[in-house]
Amino acid sequence: MLVTPLWEDLLLNKTIDFIPGKQEAAAAGKALKNANYKFDVAHTSVLSRAQHTLEAILKEIGQPDLPVQKSWRLNERHYGGLTGLNKAETAAKYGEEQVKIWRRSFDVPPPPMEPDHPYYDIITKDKRYADGPSPEEFPKFESLKLTIERTLPYWNDVIIPQLKEGKKILVAAHGNSLRGIVKHLDNLSDEEIMALNLPTGIPFVYELDGNFKPVVSMQFLGDEETVKKAIEAVAAQGKAK
Repeated sequence: MLVTPLWEDLLLNKTIDFIPGKQEAAAAGKALKNANYKFDVAHTSVLSRAQHTLEAILKEIGQPDLPVQKSWRLNERHYGGLTGLNKAETAAKYGEEQVKIWRRSFDVPPPPMEPDHPYYDIITKDKRYADGPSPEEFPKFESLKLTIERTLPYWNDVIIPQLKEGKKILVAAHGNSLRGIVKHLDNLSDEEIMALNLPTGIPFVYELDGNFKPVVSMQFLGDEETVKKAIEAVAAQGKAK
């Protein structure tokens, strides 16, 4: 899991905390514990790394038995034919310039995952996708734009109703799926969301009004130097060749 958001009700405002990072899950959990966060429901993707991070955070905040809902809509972006390739292998196969286009473009998808791809059957026939599209409808690739389009229905159809009920909600998701929710909340342009770096292991808070619009946006929990270094680390990864 790359990013974890949390939603809670605070007085008359709705408050959201976002936490990225699997390796930093324990530290993120401690930050939440120190800020006295407790939750009623947790949401995560069907991917194991998100679930393991959520488990670590729940353990740290003393809520290991919190009810958890899982959905494919919170999954990380589907990289199509690039799935299973590391950065060097991708550049060798497609060229560095093409890789840069895929990494930096909002709506240019990677090549499709064809039926002969080694991960095709694993992904399209995975029983964890029971709430998702059929194997015939399953996407063969996703740009950030397409990732956002399949993530936002979960925000609108599942998270919003629970917020209206006053539930305090913890969501463990991924960098690209969560960027879609941030884009929606802050009404960011395509260019702005592509430039946004979500630091791993640092909780950040949104306070929402009764219409679920931000009153406070991206307020980080943690000391200033730690937050700064985390943001710089993610930005450096984005610039890496």
